[in-house]
Amino acid sequence: MVTSIKEKVEYWLDLADYDIASAKAMLEARRYLYVGFLCHQVVEKCLKAYFWHCRKIEPPYTHNLLVLAEQAKLDTADRDDVLALFNELMPLNIQARYPEDKELLLKSLTKKRCEELYQRTKEFSKWIKKLLK
Repeated sequence: MVTSIKEKVEYWLDLADYDIASAKAMLEARRYLYVGFLCHQVVEKCLKAYFWHCRKIEPPYTHNLLVLAEQAKLDTADRDDVLALFNELMPLNIQARYPEDKELLLKSLTKKRCEELYQRTKEFSKWIKKLLK
């Protein structure tokens, strides 16, 4: 059972690490619908780790990356790249789980776009981990 704040932070980071490895596997398998979804999951879990670290309370039950970042008091003032990543990933979380127009979504999730999303997500994860040290 997870009890301390440190353990809760590590729990969320471990899940994020698992998801980034899964995103890479999906990228290599050319399963692009799931690359975007998993990248969203990585960012969400990193934000929940950051939330625990800074606020020392349970993060809100939401998948909205902007809300999590704001409530965690993550300073994104000079990080337009981070806000752009959040805005790009948020629709992919819902659309990947409930793909009403799967073909249209798949057309937008090209190999190049997914490679970029994966790299940007990896960079975000490294940035959060650096902030947690």
